[in-house]
Amino acid sequence: MLDNYFDVLIIGAGLSGIGAACHLKRECPGKTFAVLEGRESLGGTWDLFRYPGIRSDSDMFTLGYRFKPWNTPNAIADGASILEYINEAAEENGIKEKIRFGQRVKSIAWSSATSTWKVSVEQTQTGEIKEYNCNFIMACTGYYKYEAGYEPDFKGKKDFKGELIHPQHWPEGLDYSNKRVIVIGSGATAMTIIPAMAKDASHITMLQRSPTYVMSLPQEDPAVNTLRKYLPNKVVYRLARTRNVAAAMATFKIARSFPEKTREFLLSQAQKQLGPDFDMKHFSPNYNPWDERLCVVPNGDLFNSIRQGEASVVTDHIDCFTENGIKLKSGEELEADIIITATGLDVQMFGGMDISVDGNTFDIANKMCYRGVLFEDLPNMGMLFGYTNASWTLKTDLVSEYICRLLNHMDKKGKRQCVPVNKPASRRKRLFGKSQPASLEPVLDMQSGYIQRAQGKIPQQGTKLPWKLYQNYAFDFVSLRFGKLRDGVLRFSN
Repeated sequence: MLDNYFDVLIIGAGLSGIGAACHLKRECPGKTFAVLEGRESLGGTWDLFRYPGIRSDSDMFTLGYRFKPWNTPNAIADGASILEYINEAAEENGIKEKIRFGQRVKSIAWSSATSTWKVSVEQTQTGEIKEYNCNFIMACTGYYKYEAGYEPDFKGKKDFKGELIHPQHWPEGLDYSNKRVIVIGSGATAMTIIPAMAKDASHITMLQRSPTYVMSLPQEDPAVNTLRKYLPNKVVYRLARTRNVAAAMATFKIARSFPEKTREFLLSQAQKQLGPDFDMKHFSPNYNPWDERLCVVPNGDLFNSIRQGEASVVTDHIDCFTENGIKLKSGEELEADIIITATGLDVQMFGGMDISVDGNTFDIANKMCYRGVLFEDLPNMGMLFGYTNASWTLKTDLVSEYICRLLNHMDKKGKRQCVPVNKPASRRKRLFGKSQPASLEPVLDMQSGYIQRAQGKIPQQGTKLPWKLYQNYAFDFVSLRFGKLRDGVLRFSN
């Protein structure tokens, strides 16, 4: 077998890529594969981000892999523990020797004549281009640029005399003791950084344009830790995972069905921890719960920092940066020694690589996603993309299993190509039915700023299966694990 040919190439060695490799080795033992990673280490997000307090924003019983129990006491884990967990999974399943580091994929080109992908890869150490060939690609590239995060072009930014930092590129050894710090943003990153820095900083301010819903959860799960004394870890993990999946689904369903009641509950819980005199305008969004992702804070750490006076919240718009800080639209000026722009991610699909099919450029933004895995008219490539309303890995585990089932089916039937096809003659009937409007929607329907900025970059979806994503684990579990592969839409050939 040639060194540059594999049955399957996995692009990305983060949480999704390592999981995909483990599933592939377990469920398709006859397949040759390699993992291409643009950086020099595995872990993806959990290796890239190094800001203070970095942690999971969901519990590890659902963020962990289905096949590898999470055995530590903390249900909400710090970034270093998650990175160690990913490394353990790679080591235990013999994946590390399959990873080729410093391999940044620039383009992929499909040939129907040979049923192969030609993958052009830049060697990051030398800049040279190397070519790989494979039959199937599992894209585990995440959804944002690793090179730089999103940062608005703030007026007067160059005038600021202090340190300006984006969390995606945290400087090693930053000394913020007794410094005045402003964190711009109100998402999970900002709410993680603030309590982590609050003890040492002189004061830290969360400057937000608009509020976010925030809920406190215990960092440790006492019920799980008690059960571990009496039951095997695998059994406890499975029980906790099932319970938490059900709870997350129920919470999301209730929030969407009863938005006002959910809003009242979330605000009342925050008020209890912030104190009766706190102005709740800073935690009262003008949208319904789960129109944007709900932020979780372990043991109410953010609320504690605010209540103790170590941190504060300002809701306003930025007019400009000044030498000493930030001037707001209201006229108030916030002074700072350090400004952290936790302003979000720059969305990028498939790591920015170019895609072509039989010599023609393939525009992913004009195609529909099939079952949240494959793409209309795109042969032999699956995307591992997690949930926006639950733990990322719940979905990527299901997708990995589905792709393995698909590969085994193709081998059994002697087929080398599969592609979802939407017949023009039946397009309206397949997608919308007689009474539905002939319009497509972005796959990601949340109102978060980074999602809205990405419109035109992300794939589309229809209004019913198999072209509709429901963001529902139970539904996807049945569909991806037991659904028919020969459904009249997915076409197999040689």
